[in-house]
Amino acid sequence: MKLLFKILPVAIALQFAASCKKYLDVTPDNVATLESAFTNANETQAYLFGCYSTLQALADVRRNPGFTSSAEVVFPITLQDPTVLGGAGGDAGFNLMRGLQNAENPILNYWQGYNMGLNLWRPIRMCNTFLDNVDKPTDVSQFQRTRWIAEAKFLKAYYHYWLIRMYGPIPISDVALPVNTTSEEVRQKQQTVDSCFNYVVRLLDEAVPGLPAAIQNSATEAGRITSTIALAVKAEVLTTQASPLFNGNPDYAQVKGKDGQFLFPTTADATKWQKAAVACKAAIDAANATGAGLYQFTSNGNIVHMSDSTKQLLALQGGFVESWNPEQVWTLNPTFGWSYMATPRVNADAASDAFAVYSNFSVPLAESELFYTSNGVPITEDKTWDYTNRYKTQPGDDAHRYYIKNNYTSASGNFHREPRYYSSIAFDGSVWFGSGNTDDNNPYYINAVNGYASYVPQRYNVTGYWAKKLVHYLSSAGKTTVWKSYSWPFIRITGLWLLYAECLNEANGPSSVAYEWLDKVRAHAGLPGVAQAWTQYSRNPGKYATKDGLRQIIHQERRIELAFEGQAGWDLRRWKELQNVLSGPVQGWNYRQKTAPGFYQVSNVYQPVFNVRDYLFPIQNYDLLTNPNLVQTPYWQ
Repeated sequence: MKLLFKILPVAIALQFAASCKKYLDVTPDNVATLESAFTNANETQAYLFGCYSTLQALADVRRNPGFTSSAEVVFPITLQDPTVLGGAGGDAGFNLMRGLQNAENPILNYWQGYNMGLNLWRPIRMCNTFLDNVDKPTDVSQFQRTRWIAEAKFLKAYYHYWLIRMYGPIPISDVALPVNTTSEEVRQKQQTVDSCFNYVVRLLDEAVPGLPAAIQNSATEAGRITSTIALAVKAEVLTTQASPLFNGNPDYAQVKGKDGQFLFPTTADATKWQKAAVACKAAIDAANATGAGLYQFTSNGNIVHMSDSTKQLLALQGGFVESWNPEQVWTLNPTFGWSYMATPRVNADAASDAFAVYSNFSVPLAESELFYTSNGVPITEDKTWDYTNRYKTQPGDDAHRYYIKNNYTSASGNFHREPRYYSSIAFDGSVWFGSGNTDDNNPYYINAVNGYASYVPQRYNVTGYWAKKLVHYLSSAGKTTVWKSYSWPFIRITGLWLLYAECLNEANGPSSVAYEWLDKVRAHAGLPGVAQAWTQYSRNPGKYATKDGLRQIIHQERRIELAFEGQAGWDLRRWKELQNVLSGPVQGWNYRQKTAPGFYQVSNVYQPVFNVRDYLFPIQNYDLLTNPNLVQTPYWQ
């Protein structure tokens, strides 16, 4: 394990100090010693921003297992011919679903920083070095120093948390080891998983008092950590600790460290859910105190015509793609750079250059079927919705004209769906508001059968569904490409509401309070409350009134509300549900066909491979040789 840099060269820190705001790019030139790195306030702040740089890099969704292994998106385009992309980079994480993970050269290696992973021990070491030396400069105010210390503690906590989610029990790197540390002292062992979680929570608790509740000057400080963010992360950490993957998981009950100590709790502790619920409510209260709320759409483009239906879709999508809006509790500075992967070709300009619009973030059919009907219940349960004939076709009608092209033949499953379906996913026949056309009386639409979006050899969508949520409506592509960039949100207020509802249900079962927070999310999506929807429309009307039933509802609600946001993969892991999601083949339409009858045939893209061992990531075998005090992640021996 190369947690082992006995001293971290500051030059390495500077290499990682790239960020998306200019003030985070301030780094000292030609720094060779720690003494010069902490000679004054400017140099010290630059070192702190170096600690931030790895956090900024985590905003790249290709590095996030919560995105790449969530079964929400397929990339690259085919398993049979991955070279079609011409050697496109950044696809390593998507191979997790293909059964290509291994212990010799792990995918998304966050222990050593290979295969789209980042070496998280390095920024942890930087944080420790910073905390050891932040008292040296004499031109730093006490307020400033207190804030910097709190930021470094948060960063150290979050990097440890990311590692825990990936590997379970890890060594705790709490101090910067001196240069004369012996080899044996450097070779640290893993702590129990509960000790690891408790350490992260302790650091967050220490950080909160020293952080501002909100950023006052976004021009100079957007992206820095606040106490509200720290409280929201604490809620997420405690919820993860309480979840089945880490709380009495029988699959890990016999896992021991080299000293014979059990590394995972052998029995589930129900009180962890109550503790997590308290943390969720504290985070929500803190967010409310700083003005958090639901995003309201306001036009920032040349709108020709916009119906109330289209405005609702843009409000739902805007909570994610409109940077720094009140719905976003925690946003990272780097802008999302992959809109061209999620965009269909909807006009001749876009179709003229397949290299401008790749269009190959392909959404599996199963993900599209996750979204509710217009009645707010699953398509498998709605007694008014024709589930059996969902793969048949029908023409677009006047009632759906702002969602589906009028008179265009589309799958029956695309009709009578909830607003989040139309704001998050695009499909053959769906209206595409934007890309230079903001007239929803005569909008662009997707013709995946025999039009601009149909199969072309260079770049194509392999399922017939696009992640519309990831593309701002002001973006357009082709000969005149203009991408509307946005910063990546890590936590939104609706996610916190659902986290709170989940913890309440797990701690005490269904309650009016749990329904209240769940229904706040549903109301924003234009859906009836959970009790009303299930009572009136579900074939299982009493589902919401049982703990297990409400658990299923909340889990599905989170996957819908937070679709494509890099959350689902983490949720499915902590719930121990990802294995079920990946049990069947990834499917889509027969995208190479040029007629509707040929196109609308369900086709298998590939069969995912996911086993019990894949819930956690392997430590590279090399690291086990260099540090014999480590044990391999369960089932990777």
